[in-house]
Amino acid sequence: MQNGQTTLTRSRWNLWRIIGWGGAAALVLLPAVTMQFTSEVNWTLSDFGFAAMLFGVLGLGIELAVRMTPDRFYRAGAAFALLSAFLIVWSNGAVGMIGNEDNPVNLLFLGVILIALIGSVLSRFGKQGMALTMFTAGTAQASIATIFGILGSDFRGGVYSIVLASLWILSGALFRASRC
Repeated sequence: MQNGQTTLTRSRWNLWRIIGWGGAAALVLLPAVTMQFTSEVNWTLSDFGFAAMLFGVLGLGIELAVRMTPDRFYRAGAAFALLSAFLIVWSNGAVGMIGNEDNPVNLLFLGVILIALIGSVLSRFGKQGMALTMFTAGTAQASIATIFGILGSDFRGGVYSIVLASLWILSGALFRASRC
């Protein structure tokens, strides 16, 4: 009986892994297909490499979180934190979050990722420390978005950045709700 349950759990987890990694590969390759039909998409080999690296880090981070704990709230908190960092890097690399990609204010958003990384390590990935770290990252991002975006030169970019800040806050709430 135990072997049957273990096999079922492994099969279901393997299905999620196939969907996750297959979806990431499909998203990385989607611009290659799109380039066959339009000249508006023009990725270089380095663009594909960068996208593959970002999706790889995101996927490995989620795999690590899944292996660390069975708690679904902790896993979801980690997934939202990783997604937030992914979207900051992707947005800044593509078009910039405040102004264009050359605006030096956008470098401040990398500081938000550093807050999340350093806080996670210092808290030893404990639920309370992770919650506080993600709330801090969300507050830092919302502050940058408000000061330099909404009150500054790019209202739309500021609003977008605040939406991303809400993902950090959601991550913090999920860590706080976890039972591990």
